[in-house]
Amino acid sequence: MYREFVPMYIDRHDAPGVSPEELAEAHMRDVAVQGKHGVRYHTYWFDPDNGSVFCLAEGPSRQAVEAVHQDAHGLLASTILELDPAAPLNALFGAMPTHPVGTAYTAPAMRAIVFTDIYGSVAQTHELGDEGHMRLLREHNEIVRSELAAHNGREVKHTGDGIMAAFTSVVSAVAFATAVQRRMHSRNQQSATPFHLRVGISAGEPVTDDNNDLFGAAVQLAARLCAAASPGDIAVSVAVRELCLGKSFRFEDLGEVDLKGLPEPVKTYAVAWRE
Repeated sequence: MYREFVPMYIDRHDAPGVSPEELAEAHMRDVAVQGKHGVRYHTYWFDPDNGSVFCLAEGPSRQAVEAVHQDAHGLLASTILELDPAAPLNALFGAMPTHPVGTAYTAPAMRAIVFTDIYGSVAQTHELGDEGHMRLLREHNEIVRSELAAHNGREVKHTGDGIMAAFTSVVSAVAFATAVQRRMHSRNQQSATPFHLRVGISAGEPVTDDNNDLFGAAVQLAARLCAAASPGDIAVSVAVRELCLGKSFRFEDLGEVDLKGLPEPVKTYAVAWRE
């Protein structure tokens, strides 16, 4: 049976000091009144460390989604974003919280966004021909996808000369990138046709006050870091480095780097993966 398309929305609340129990109660009130406004709240993410809350809902309009919160408890969102119907929610978020309504829980929405890119792919195509370049691309795909599976990453899309992926854990994202580069290094030592990858990693929440796209700021930064990385390097943002403090990774300070499309230089680090 045909089902009429209903827009999906994700909203952001800044609620420092709220407890999981208080949030579970507020969500239960939302669900109790959502039918009056033609809205269905699916789930929410809550990070108690910074008090950020993100709700996922479907409904006829932003105003209807906001009206549920107003009617239920008066705790309004600072931002409400309508999602692109093609947005790969499962790839970006992974498994979504499915706790019974009224259950108190925490589930941070921050994700690590990773881009890989084959360096010098245009020159390789001229040198090796389309078939030769596609052979290297297939090797890239096999290495990247097998390490995504090993590190609980999710492929979001293939970019032509690389892959965009998402991770629930920033530490897992860095471990993935390190494993990929080490496999590439081992592969190149034994091959008559070496090629190199660049990797960029950033971390962020799904909705910020200054972007209108799902993980827009984090996606843009990861892509720019990848484009600016040297062949064989892993370039990461300040947030990635800070979220890996206390882990076994080593980072090299690259200073302030000019990234294409961004208005100001960005503090950047490289993962020191070479043993």
